[in-house]
Amino acid sequence: MPTLETLERFIALVEQNRHDQAIEEFYTENSSMQENQSKPRVGRDRHVANERIVLARAESISSKCVRPVFLNEDKVVIRWIFDFEWKDQTMTHMEELAYQRWEGERIAEEIFFYDPAQRQPKKKRPSD
Repeated sequence: MPTLETLERFIALVEQNRHDQAIEEFYTENSSMQENQSKPRVGRDRHVANERIVLARAESISSKCVRPVFLNEDKVVIRWIFDFEWKDQTMTHMEELAYQRWEGERIAEEIFFYDPAQRQPKKKRPSD
């Protein structure tokens, strides 16, 4: 079970848009990540590499934890809102729930629940 201090440090890194660093510091070596009903991806190094690909495509990112965060023993649920402005002049707004199972101070399993239609980038409006 994570301490509240650990959980706050994890959230702070994500809100600073240091997603790759958050994965390196807070996920177990053999952690799994899953998007909705897709097959889980396994391995922290794989997660970091994938996150760096996403970050490299972005012109800017805004990451926000919507409180409260739910903590019950080794389970944590966080509501996130992400806004991505991509280098190709499109944008993505995503709201998701992250359901996590922690082993001590690290995340061992994470499943993201969201409407997949949100992943489709939209053209930026001229006023944006």
